[in-house]
Amino acid sequence: MKNYSVSSMKISETKEKKIIHRPTRYFDEQGNRIYNSFEYDLSYNPSYKGSERKRFFAKLIDILPFFLIFLIIGKEIAIVSFIYSVPCVIIFGAISETCWGTTLGKKVFKMKVIDDFGNHPGFLKSLSRNFLCLINFFPVFTDYIPPAHHTWEAEGTSMHLNNTIYKTYIVQENRIKEIKAMLQQKNIKTTH
Repeated sequence: MKNYSVSSMKISETKEKKIIHRPTRYFDEQGNRIYNSFEYDLSYNPSYKGSERKRFFAKLIDILPFFLIFLIIGKEIAIVSFIYSVPCVIIFGAISETCWGTTLGKKVFKMKVIDDFGNHPGFLKSLSRNFLCLINFFPVFTDYIPPAHHTWEAEGTSMHLNNTIYKTYIVQENRIKEIKAMLQQKNIKTTH
């Protein structure tokens, strides 16, 4: 039986030190404000900040081929083509994320999906998170419902509910090596 090295360190358990400089009411002899430094251990979050718009367009790119197949080849009306496309995108997205960590739309925007250990999510986890992405578009399920005069764009409706529940992360492709190296380094520190 082969002994595989499996990282037991989780992204959700990883902390990073942040130093925050808070201004005081005092100044030094040169007139520069004096700052107090506070060090905090904050949860590490590798997620792609500000990716909501890209994730939305990635989902549209994912649905477009299925929509066109049902519309043109299947000769269905637009709404029926869209409704048929949704389960196809959920299933194909789960398969694609399990095998490659990305979908066609995410690939266009250079994004990947990783689980709490920095690997591609398993099929059932990916299928579940893709199913839950549907409720990201319904504000009743979010933590905050903006006032009527606010727009979706202004408040940045969260598209992270499914990732929060399943402890998956949408990250930029170029950060994968950095995240895996950080997890490996943390794992080495915890085993010594």
